[in-house]
Amino acid sequence: MAGDPYKELGVSRGASADEVKKAFRKLAKELHPDKNPGNTVADERFKRITGAFDLLGDKEKRAKFDRGEIDADGREQSRGYAGGGTPGGFGRGGQRGGAQPGFENIDLDELFGGMFGGGARPGGARPGGFPAKGADVRATLEISLEDSISGATRRIQFSDGRTLDVTIPTGAADGQTIRLRGQGAPGASGRSEAGDALITMKLAPHPVFLREGADLTMDLPVSLADAVLGGKIPLRTPEGTVSMTIPKGSSSGKVLRLKGRGAFADGKRGDLRAKLMVMLPEPENEALTKLAQAMRDAGPFKPWRD
Repeated sequence: MAGDPYKELGVSRGASADEVKKAFRKLAKELHPDKNPGNTVADERFKRITGAFDLLGDKEKRAKFDRGEIDADGREQSRGYAGGGTPGGFGRGGQRGGAQPGFENIDLDELFGGMFGGGARPGGARPGGFPAKGADVRATLEISLEDSISGATRRIQFSDGRTLDVTIPTGAADGQTIRLRGQGAPGASGRSEAGDALITMKLAPHPVFLREGADLTMDLPVSLADAVLGGKIPLRTPEGTVSMTIPKGSSSGKVLRLKGRGAFADGKRGDLRAKLMVMLPEPENEALTKLAQAMRDAGPFKPWRD
C-alpha cells in the first residue's frame, strides 16, 4: 500500500468512527468492482480504501497506528512512528503476510446491505466479498376483466406456502408483470437483500365480453318493440350498468358503440361495442302474429330500399 490511510479515505485524523465509515461507504460505492468491471485503476483504489478502512475502522488498530506502534499494513514497528517516518505514514515493503488488504474486520454486508449486483459465488458471496442478493421468484395471477380495468387487491400463494396481497393497478393489461421488491427469496447470508417477486397478470375469459385489442364486444338482446319503436334499455359494462339508447327501426346485427368503456391496451382504453340481437316474445303473441300475416299479405319483403 502507499499513502496515508486518512488521506485515502479523505478524512481528518480527528474524524469520528461514523465519519470514517461514511467516507469508506461513499468511496466503495463509486469504486466497487461490480460497478467498474475491467477497470484496474478503480480496482486498485478499491483495495487501498478497503485496507485503510480495515485499519481505521478498528478502534484498537487505529490507536496503535496513531501512536506509531504499527504501520499501515498492521506490522509492528521497532521505532516510534509507523513506517519509520512521521505518524500515520504507510510502511515500506509488501502487504501483511503477502496478502492483499482485505475485509478482515469489515462487515460489508452490514455496510451495504447487498446493494451491488453481480453473479453469486460459492458460499453466497459476490465479487468483492459481498453476500449475494436473494433470487427473484415468479408467479402468475389470474385476474378478471373488471379487476384489470378498475384495479383491485388479490391474494396469491407461492410454492413455499407464503401468501402475498398483490395490488392490481388500474388499467392492468394481459401479460403485464408487477415487480414487488424484497418479496422474493432471502439473501444468501440471511441478512443481505431479499430478491423480488415478479407477478404476471393473466386475464381470465369473461362470460359476456370478448376482447378485440382494446375494444370489448358483446351481444345485446333487445325486444321487437324496442327495435321497431326505439327506446332506452339497460346495458351491462365492466364497471356497472348504464342506459343505452336503441335507435328506432334497429335490426339484428346493428352495432352500437359506447366510447371509452372497453379494455386497456398499450396504456389506452378502447370502446364497448354492443351487437343488437332482436328477440321475439314468448309464448307466441296473437297480435304480433296478425301483424306479421298482414305484412306478408302486403307483398314480398324488401330488405333494401330502392
